[in-house]
Amino acid sequence: GDSLRCSSEQAHYLLKVLRGGTGAPVLVFNGRDGEWRSRIADASRGQCSLVVEERLREQEDGPDLHYWFAPLKRARLDYMVQKAVELGVSRLQPVLTQHTDARRVNLDRMRANSIEAAEQCGVLRIPDIAQPLPLAPALTSLGDARWLIVCDESAPLNSPLDALHRVPAGPLAVLVGPEGGFADVERDMLGGLEHVAFLSLGPRILRADTAAVAAMALANAVLGDWRSDPSASTS
Repeated sequence: GDSLRCSSEQAHYLLKVLRGGTGAPVLVFNGRDGEWRSRIADASRGQCSLVVEERLREQEDGPDLHYWFAPLKRARLDYMVQKAVELGVSRLQPVLTQHTDARRVNLDRMRANSIEAAEQCGVLRIPDIAQPLPLAPALTSLGDARWLIVCDESAPLNSPLDALHRVPAGPLAVLVGPEGGFADVERDMLGGLEHVAFLSLGPRILRADTAAVAAMALANAVLGDWRSDPSASTS
């Protein structure tokens, strides 16, 4: 029964792009309380509000999966953010390394891309968008409970599945570095940590945005919410 006033951007999208009018159904979410059916009301002069009717889905939070990445240039960063949201990450953390090309990150654009991806795919959670951090402070913020999966072509295990099976289920962070690779001092820093697993992504060199999709898909399949429930009965 609540009424929600749309922002000018939301009203433009509903009324002009989607050509909705008064009474048209709209699914809404806020990242906390699930998905709700609503209807457009008071549509006039490019403005509108929504009347909330009933909840259709409970909140779905997905895996506790952080994605750490060396910033990319604009179009490829947009793509990477969209795919990360679709794959269920809970936090996006830009990490500045010695060989990072793009040093500036538009966090507002990242959030807008996250919301758009969630809307298009029916994802009910928008990841936290973190301020960029140099690698050393980012590692300090990791905490003791979260394992870090480092994607690196020099990983000692060629099979990514073998590497991931050595990581316990629980909070995860996946790190994809710059296309120039990690500096030796950075590899030493990462290798000196206790809860770190180095992951090779196969025999081909991948661009950073492709590596992001591959790494998060592997993490979800082995340790995330793509796993089959081991407690479920089989027949």
